[in-house]
Amino acid sequence: MKGSTHRRCYCRDPRTGKPLGKNCPKFTSRKHGSYSIRQEPPPREDGTRRSFSRAGYDALKAAQADLDHVRALVGLAESDDPEGLAQIAELLELVADEKSPLPDIEATRRRLAHGLDLTSRLTVGDWLDMWLAGKKGRQSAISRDESNIRVHLKPRIGHLRLDRLRVAHLSELFEAIAEANVEIAEGNAARRKAFEDLAQIPWKGREHRAHRKVMKAAIHGMEPYRRIVGAATRQRVRSTLRAALNAAIAQQLITFNPAAHVELEAGKRPKALVWTDERILYWKRTGEKPSPVMVWTPEHTGLFLDHVAEDRLYALFHLTAFRGLRRGEACGQKWMDTHLATGSITVAKQLVVDGWEVYEDDPKTDSGARTIALDSDTVDALKRHRAQQDEDRERWGSAWVETGRVFTRENGELLHPANVTRRFIELYEEIGLPPIRFHDLRHGAATLARAAGADLKDIQEMLGHSSITITADTYTSLFPEADLAIAEAAARLVPRARPTAEPQPEPEPDEAVEPDPEIVPNGVDRLGEIQEINSPSAHAPLTQTAPDDESEAE
Repeated sequence: MKGSTHRRCYCRDPRTGKPLGKNCPKFTSRKHGSYSIRQEPPPREDGTRRSFSRAGYDALKAAQADLDHVRALVGLAESDDPEGLAQIAELLELVADEKSPLPDIEATRRRLAHGLDLTSRLTVGDWLDMWLAGKKGRQSAISRDESNIRVHLKPRIGHLRLDRLRVAHLSELFEAIAEANVEIAEGNAARRKAFEDLAQIPWKGREHRAHRKVMKAAIHGMEPYRRIVGAATRQRVRSTLRAALNAAIAQQLITFNPAAHVELEAGKRPKALVWTDERILYWKRTGEKPSPVMVWTPEHTGLFLDHVAEDRLYALFHLTAFRGLRRGEACGQKWMDTHLATGSITVAKQLVVDGWEVYEDDPKTDSGARTIALDSDTVDALKRHRAQQDEDRERWGSAWVETGRVFTRENGELLHPANVTRRFIELYEEIGLPPIRFHDLRHGAATLARAAGADLKDIQEMLGHSSITITADTYTSLFPEADLAIAEAAARLVPRARPTAEPQPEPEPDEAVEPDPEIVPNGVDRLGEIQEINSPSAHAPLTQTAPDDESEAE
């Protein structure tokens, strides 16, 4: 390789102003002047020569070190690799023009080996796009990663060079998200207050109409309601970035993963709470749910199922409420996996929503593929549902869409899971039940099973959890009655020297206290045609949902 070092003196003749060069009397001292280097990279395709030059070194040792560095870069490409030689040459030309530091030899070797452009600076955003394009796995997980990258990562750190990403950058990223949360909360509160003020303005009167028009214009100019980025979401954002950076390490693009070292608040799984009278009263007064995960009491569940008994999706609600299927699992259940003769179903497929598109996929986890025993009431509900579906098939004739699903639209097409949720909310709001998510029916099924005596392992298998910790931490809130029974049983285990208070006898029917007509047990406002919650005859089917043979089957 052609290359050399040179020492130059920049002193000038005081009379002529011309450089003295080697004629400078001080040039004999090695400390006088400065050193420069010159290296000839591979030629261009047309044969013209290239040159890399750099000057300003105070010592020969420093100049020689950089010259050796340049020669090592040139030697990274094999002589029979014209493309690699051209990339090295272009890289050195760019470094010379920009007067930037010489690139790291090992990093350049890795980029050259992986076919990356040496003259570009690979950014975090570029790598995230490359990683996402090659990612394999469940479509729902890929969509979640895409959302995290598009909404949170690329806007804030996408411009940074991948090899220069540090923990401090990620700390700033999550601090910015926290600051945005404050702005979102303030904006949501302002918009909510504006709607409240608008509702207070009378409709009649010219001045009132003008005032309402101004208020509507102000609301139109406000930011729409936005969701707060909670601790769990921030953990998922970091998880996406950590996986992408791990892949970059595997490709030898970087050697350190800063996402593994940034500290975040733990995303705690919310505890399920039961809708007691006190919590219902709090919700009615404030409009706030005590927890994101709320569970109906058995009386609430019974009222709901009684109300929807004639709805075409009754069997779906019944199956979910008692056996805890996920929404996608219920919508994706097939008749060939439903064994009514033996009283069991096999969960083998589910419907997944990606944006608004629906596709079929395997269960969420390996343990999600499971067989669940059915009680006799659930079997009867499914038999009635199948008879109704057979009538629908006959009525639609050639227009019937055969999907093989247990739960379908009127013409046999797939149920969209989001429409199931919408229908569920409409139905429970019709009778004033406290709000829960459709997924909370699954929580309620776990709680019912726990109150009926099932152990955590039984519940884990019923719900298809991959870990019993999830079952124990989230899905097993006991009903107050079960808690009370446990407390009484524990108290009776301790012998006492003096007798404890005798339990008070139940009042006779004629001594029962009349309930307040405005407060119905369990806090549910009821119409005259709905039975009272505590009526023994109101929920006869509910008392038959856990026969002895079912507990043995699980």
